[in-house]
Amino acid sequence: MPENSSLMRRPYIKYIVSLFLFGTNGIVASFISLSSYEIVFLRTLIGSLLLIAIFKLSGQKFNLRENKQDLVYIVISGIAMGTSWLFLYEAYSQMGVGIATLLYYFGPVIVMILSPLLFKERLTWKKLLGFAIVLLGEFLVNGKILSNGASRLGLLFGALSAVTYAVMVITNKKSKKITGLKNATLQLVIAFLTVAVFVFFKQGFTIEIGSGDWLPLLILGLVNTGAGCYLFFSSIGHLPVQTVAILGYLDPLSAVVFSVLVLNEVMLPLQVLGAILILGGAIFGEYSAKS
Repeated sequence: MPENSSLMRRPYIKYIVSLFLFGTNGIVASFISLSSYEIVFLRTLIGSLLLIAIFKLSGQKFNLRENKQDLVYIVISGIAMGTSWLFLYEAYSQMGVGIATLLYYFGPVIVMILSPLLFKERLTWKKLLGFAIVLLGEFLVNGKILSNGASRLGLLFGALSAVTYAVMVITNKKSKKITGLKNATLQLVIAFLTVAVFVFFKQGFTIEIGSGDWLPLLILGLVNTGAGCYLFFSSIGHLPVQTVAILGYLDPLSAVVFSVLVLNEVMLPLQVLGAILILGGAIFGEYSAKS
């Protein structure tokens, strides 16, 4: 029994660790003097190379003729992930990180609304209440940036990043047989190819990397992207989609907390309250689902 309990907890632990890793993306990227598109291109390239190397060393093999339906889902999910990051980083440049982040994390709202239809998961009032508390906490954590205003184009890119985020999660969870390291490797490689096509037509592949950029780039690519995507995609297939949506808000919460701890940014009282609501809502939503 304890062994089964440990196996059930493992996906939760992997998912939460991946969210904390993603929460440090902004901090690590702040030490890189490249454009947002170049950073996305290089992080997906480095992360892909890491997962391919690990996949090869593990002795596993790709058989693209098997599980063709699952492969289609992974391809769509990978394209959606790469596109989502491109939309998100363009939204960053149009209206700043705060509002773009708020819009991006409406993706889990879309996922949760569609979960009864697509995954036959019952949407209980306790689960909805927990999600509403989490969403309120997210607004309090990032709400101060709403006063800065936003361009219509920025709002469009932010909304598209949320939609493509939802497509990424939904289609990846539809893959039942391609899981674990194989899932994560395919997903990230396809995301890289998607970003590579965009960057090629936008500016070509000529990128000047300063000597001071290499260390944060390697951390962002190897740890945050490579390891983070492996933990993320090898865990969400074993978790209810509503759990993925609710706990996903630990990512932006951890980003704010890490910015306070590392960059000495000030966390206002409303942000502290928001952080408590995110944690409390996530715990309430999960506890009510189990009971």
